[in-house]
Amino acid sequence: MAQASVRPAASAARQRLGKPFLGLIDAVVVEAPTEFAFDGAVTPEVATAAWTWMVRDLAPDLIDIEAIDDIPNNLAALDALMPDLMARARNALSEAQTSLDAARRIKTQLGGEDAWARLPTVLNALRCRSLLDKAQSFGRAANSMGDEAALALALQSMPLQDGAVASLLMMSAVGQVATPARLINAAIRIANSNTESALVRAGFGPLLDACFAHAQDQIPAMSQSGTFSDMDLVCRAVDRFHRLLRAVTGYAELNRSGRWSVVAAALTKAASERIEPKLRNVGPDMNMALRRREGNDRVDGDQILAALNGVYLLATVRDSRDSLAVNAVFDQVWAQTGQALEIHIERNLEALRRNPADAMSSARLDAALKMAEVRFNLDYAETMRRAKEAAERRT
Repeated sequence: MAQASVRPAASAARQRLGKPFLGLIDAVVVEAPTEFAFDGAVTPEVATAAWTWMVRDLAPDLIDIEAIDDIPNNLAALDALMPDLMARARNALSEAQTSLDAARRIKTQLGGEDAWARLPTVLNALRCRSLLDKAQSFGRAANSMGDEAALALALQSMPLQDGAVASLLMMSAVGQVATPARLINAAIRIANSNTESALVRAGFGPLLDACFAHAQDQIPAMSQSGTFSDMDLVCRAVDRFHRLLRAVTGYAELNRSGRWSVVAAALTKAASERIEPKLRNVGPDMNMALRRREGNDRVDGDQILAALNGVYLLATVRDSRDSLAVNAVFDQVWAQTGQALEIHIERNLEALRRNPADAMSSARLDAALKMAEVRFNLDYAETMRRAKEAAERRT
């Protein structure tokens, strides 16, 4: 990778660049479906723009585009080159401060004003790249700290005085913490207050920003739709979004007209707009999957999967509804699906009692009982399974 000859920056070559900075700053890269920018976080688009600028325009003599895909070796090589790359970046930015032409050239190379405005954050992340790994290790270690006092003591070891660095480190740490509320409670313990102003004075503003930034990062996964969508990923995103948002809004006292309250409301709206249509589909999907077809009766595996996915999402939203604005739709769908599921179970059970060899009714009932485990409880589903077995034993 190092000391390669200059190569033209053709489009095909740019496609070989791979992950921005070969993953060195992945800990602070998050999606941004809303209009809010968070200190310490960069979008994939901005990271890609900065990486392309460095490879193509800043140091084509140092980085061999054709060798970038050998990531294990190149990661160490890139880290070794970073002092030279950072020195060139500093010189370029210094020139841009005194020359309008230089500033205009870099903005064009980066692809616009947004990437230009966020470039200092990217460069700061690269300067702190070794600390990002340590912050992630702290986040993982926090998961096993049972003593709240010990967690508070560990949190105080973070460099809170430098806001820019603290933002990056909090972003890295929060991404590894399973229960973000524990970090917020530790911060409240240190600040001796749960008010927004007290947390900011104690240096924990970046922690709140990091929770919101990671919550924002869950929203794109909620946008999946269609037969081939990954509903497990959607459910995990909803649960993680809830944990992150409630860690702040449920424990910290935010100013109603303050920035964080506005951000929380916007994120809640964005997440809810993606989840609500999926909730409305749960009832129709269930009915399509479990109803008997006239004539050539059959069971559609895709429809069964869609219905099961919907019920799992419904259960996830039930546990996360405090962070979503979907209460009216949820209550309606929760009641309707409960009634519909009971009806489908009874109808298919009756069909089996009339004809124990009815394979289609048996398959539909099996699917309905899987849904019943989630929508009702395991005891109810087991009771119905015993009734199904009794019906199939009849001759």
